Amino acid sequence: MTDSPKPYNPVRFLDDDSAPRYLHYGEDFLTAKFPAGTRVVYANPPMKPIENRGAAIRYALNNPEGGVPPLYAQLKPGMKVSIAIDDISVPLPPMRTPDIRQQVLEIVLGILKDHGVEDIELIVALALHRPMTAAEVKRMVGAEIFAEHWPKTLYNMDAEDEENMVVIGTTRHGEDVQVVRRVAESDLLIYVNINFVPMNGGFKSIGTGLSGYKGIRHHHNPQTILKSNSYMDPEKSALYDSNTRMGKIFNEKINVFHIETALNNKMYDDQLSFLARPEDDWTPAENIKFKTMQWALQKLPRAAKRAFFHKIPADYGLVGVFAGATEAVHEKTLQKCWQQHAVKLEGQCDVLVYGIPFESPYNVNSILNPLLVRVMALGYFFNMYRNKPVIKKGGTLIVTHPCYDDFDPEHHPSYIEFFNRCLPETRDSVELQDRWEKEFATNPNYIQMYRTGNAYHGVHPFYMWYWAENGQAHVGRVIVVGAENDHVPERLGWLQAKTMDDALEMAREFHGPSPEITLMHHPPFVIADVE
Repeated sequence: MTDSPKPYNPVRFLDDDSAPRYLHYGEDFLTAKFPAGTRVVYANPPMKPIENRGAAIRYALNNPEGGVPPLYAQLKPGMKVSIAIDDISVPLPPMRTPDIRQQVLEIVLGILKDHGVEDIELIVALALHRPMTAAEVKRMVGAEIFAEHWPKTLYNMDAEDEENMVVIGTTRHGEDVQVVRRVAESDLLIYVNINFVPMNGGFKSIGTGLSGYKGIRHHHNPQTILKSNSYMDPEKSALYDSNTRMGKIFNEKINVFHIETALNNKMYDDQLSFLARPEDDWTPAENIKFKTMQWALQKLPRAAKRAFFHKIPADYGLVGVFAGATEAVHEKTLQKCWQQHAVKLEGQCDVLVYGIPFESPYNVNSILNPLLVRVMALGYFFNMYRNKPVIKKGGTLIVTHPCYDDFDPEHHPSYIEFFNRCLPETRDSVELQDRWEKEFATNPNYIQMYRTGNAYHGVHPFYMWYWAENGQAHVGRVIVVGAENDHVPERLGWLQAKTMDDALEMAREFHGPSPEITLMHHPPFVIADVE
């Protein structure tokens, strides 16, 4: 009788013989040897995906959550239906085709057609994100839907189209509930979500995704952000509370049928799946494969590396699909998200380490500029927790990234001005908000680039700066390893070190000779359940 295999443990403690760990470093990888006793946290293995996606989607549509009628029972000839679709900011990296949004849309559109519904418009819910290109939309929805609907009845929303954005109510907190006019005038809104992290979906999609600056400004601000203990846990997020208040008014005025899809974390295909496992578990062949890949990347120009990475899709699988009333649907989705991503940890650490990769929700097919590096470090990865942060109050955060001074003028024009004009004067979010936010938000040039090009809205860099305030207020200092210049870290308010050994020595100066060190091995990302 053979012993059963030991269950996989995503939490490892290193000893003197442990292999070096690799860290993302923009479009490259760094390797570093960490002291014995370092706690390293890896992602859970990917959950087994649903094999028959079509059957799962149909079941959800016919058996909705929250006591609402099935989709088919809400349809009748002559009605006006709008379908909102999450944009390219999720998932990361983009998933292999067919995208799950395409598969949901194909089934939903078939049901609408069978029930005589002809007045249909599909709206990419951009909020203040950049408009997607035609090629990006085609990849997301599939060639047939694209050919039939683009661009007349499938289009990017325009949050600056004053005639087609309306306020449908105000919350008791004075928050304007703004939405696309077409949605407000529809008999039914079908919202198609991808839930990549717990903060996706639910009322946040409604309160943010279909809104413009007039609505979003109420919760994307430093005052609300600093009241949010964790963006990943809706129960502790003031931002989500604001979206919930807006969403409830939204649901009072508009009939919403929400569809949410939860994905597993299979970011890598079978050839690269070893990158998600502990380095001590790699085979000799996998070690050689990694070193070869690391060497090859170092030889390529940065633009070529960036293009290479952006062309590699992720192998995500569907692990849950739910439909019906917004709150009831999101509750089911969150259960799947926690099941896939949550890892239990005992205690906080003095020093937290992670690498910053090449991509964020806001630079798909573009450049991770310095502001996006900061928001990944202090906004997203810092907030990957429930209960309490992985790092103690006043602890040291160490990140790896070259911190290049590189911006995409087509996607991020207002970021360039924010970085070079505003940050040299102040890093204080409230002062930035008071002095410049409205100016950037109403700048006619930035509005024109958002409406007719592929630029993020003029106010977007402010939101990215605010988004990191929670982490910035908690940590004592940030040390970046491997910055290729001095002025970017200085402008972000970060210290810098040439090597990981140097950074750890700097941390010891603050915390004593034996600080508790945790390395979060993102990505695939982990949500820490800290006890």
